[in-house]
Amino acid sequence: MSEAGVLAGKVALVTGGGRGIGRAIAARLAGAGAGVAIASRKLDVLTRTAEELAHLPGKMHPIACHVGRREDLEHAVRETVSVLGPVDILVNNSATNVQTGPALEATDEQLDKMVEVNLKSAFRLVNLVAPSMVARGNGGSIINLASISGLKPQVGGMLYSMTKAALIMLTRSWARELGAHRIRVNAIAPGLIQTEFSEYFWKDAARRLEFAGSQVLPGLAQPDEIGSAALFLASDASAFVTGQVLVVDGGVMA
Repeated sequence: MSEAGVLAGKVALVTGGGRGIGRAIAARLAGAGAGVAIASRKLDVLTRTAEELAHLPGKMHPIACHVGRREDLEHAVRETVSVLGPVDILVNNSATNVQTGPALEATDEQLDKMVEVNLKSAFRLVNLVAPSMVARGNGGSIINLASISGLKPQVGGMLYSMTKAALIMLTRSWARELGAHRIRVNAIAPGLIQTEFSEYFWKDAARRLEFAGSQVLPGLAQPDEIGSAALFLASDASAFVTGQVLVVDGGVMA
C-alpha cells in the first residue's frame, strides 16, 4: 500500500529530528503527507535537514529547542501550532547517554542529566500536547523512543537503561489514561542502529559483538527501520494498538 497521503492533514512534532533516527522518522511522516516540526538544539542541522527533505509532500519546519528546558519545549509547541497547526503526532525521540562504564562510577550529575533529557522532556511534552488532543476530540498518537536497553540492562549503561525502562512505564501509564480519548501511546525499542549517537557500540567490533551478538538477522540496522515502525504507529494502520513496546532489534530479544 502506498504511504502517500496516509497522514495528509496531520501535524507531527519530532524531537531530535535533525539526524539519525529522528531524521528518518521525520522523513517518513512528511513522506506520508504530515506537516512535521523537527526540534533540537542545533538549528543549522535542522535547517539543512528541512532543506534536504523539502521535496517530500509534508512541510517540514525546524525549531531550535533544548529539550531539557521547559521554556524551550513550550516555545516548540507554540511555534508548531502557529506554523503547522495543532499537534496530532508527538514523537519523543531526543535522548542522551552521558554515562558509559561501571554502575558504581555513575555520578549525581550524570543521573540528573539523563533524567532531564530522557524522561523530563517526554513528560513535559506530553503534558503540553495531550490536553489539546483531548479537547479537539480527534484522537492522536504519541510515540516514545525507548530501547531494548530498557527491557534488559545495557552493559556499562545503567542510567540509560534506567531512563528507558522508566519511559516504557510512562508509555503504558499514559496509554491507560488517554485511551478513552482515542489517544494512542506506544514505544519503539530499537536494538543497535547505525547512527552517530550509537557509534560507541558499533564502531568497535568487540563492543558491537557484546551488544548485538545475539542478533538473529544479519547486518547493522539503519535509521529507516525505526522510521517505518514510527509511521505504522502514527497512522490508522495501528488504530487499535496502544500501550505497546514495538521491539525493532533484528531478533536480539528473541
